[in-house]
Amino acid sequence: MQSSRNESSKSDGQYTFAKQGGPEVLEWVPLAEPHALGKDEVQIRHEAIGVEFIDTMMRSGAMQMQLPSGLGFSGVGRVESAGAEVSGVQTGDRVAYLCSTPGSYSSTRIVPAGRVYKLPDQGMSPQVAAGAIFRGLTAWYLANRITPLRKGDVVLVHAVAGGVGLLLLQWLKHLGATVVGTVESRNKVEVAKKYGCDHVVVTPDESFSAMVKEVSAGAGAKVVYESIGKATFEESIDAAARFGYIVSYGWPSGDPDPVPLGTLRTKSLFLTRPTVSQYVAADADFHEGAKCLFNLISAGKILVKYTEFPLEDAARAQQDLVDGKTTGSVVLVPKLDWS
Repeated sequence: MQSSRNESSKSDGQYTFAKQGGPEVLEWVPLAEPHALGKDEVQIRHEAIGVEFIDTMMRSGAMQMQLPSGLGFSGVGRVESAGAEVSGVQTGDRVAYLCSTPGSYSSTRIVPAGRVYKLPDQGMSPQVAAGAIFRGLTAWYLANRITPLRKGDVVLVHAVAGGVGLLLLQWLKHLGATVVGTVESRNKVEVAKKYGCDHVVVTPDESFSAMVKEVSAGAGAKVVYESIGKATFEESIDAAARFGYIVSYGWPSGDPDPVPLGTLRTKSLFLTRPTVSQYVAADADFHEGAKCLFNLISAGKILVKYTEFPLEDAARAQQDLVDGKTTGSVVLVPKLDWS
């Protein structure tokens, strides 16, 4: 494939942080002179960037990081140039990507071609695609790769009105599951119901375990999608059915206390702590998940709710996400449009 590169804008830059702390540690710095484009790399000018809760944990110090570091693992934009051996995408294509190295809070980025997915609907809103790619692939593996679900299976989804929660909810409903979801405030109840949640519980005011048992005639949830951590984990175990799955994929309230094997033995429970990076580590899995995700979005089976911030307001976007002020996904939009 012929490779060409547009001249970068003088305002090109990225957010980095040299020390961990509050959102104020984020610093906008000019992009360094990009390395020569590799034969299997793609340069993308961002139109929208996904903001994930893990970004805030990396920045705050909840996760250990090698500093200085960039932020963000996913984005959507137009291909500015592609390496000589890249196939399937070309200059001008709108693509989404997810890669393991942080650095998406930027105006432009070079990523491996294997981590790039050409959007089947080139007219899809960049904000929709950016709000979907990271969180949607998380929903994909949670709904499809942990354990098979049958129509009528009762499942519990924590933070059901959040970015992953709303996408996972819709995917589970597409598979025919009955969903009990938790939210942390009453103003998110209607959002959860609008997107298909069968039973919504406001925590900690109400018992989600009691609701699950009521809905399941005492059996419990086949799968508990545990994205809160320490604050809800003990009750999540109580809510699980015999042979049930506890899927611990988030921990904003802190790591759960160690679980004695005897606790799992009482109901022969399965406990797993998966990450999207493992489930899409192979390029083929990434592309399979992205295809399933964007096919469902194009078919109207999954709607992507998002809150949009200008890229220069990345600090405020992170703070609003941590404070629970957002519903659905959070995306950043750079000032400069593709031209």
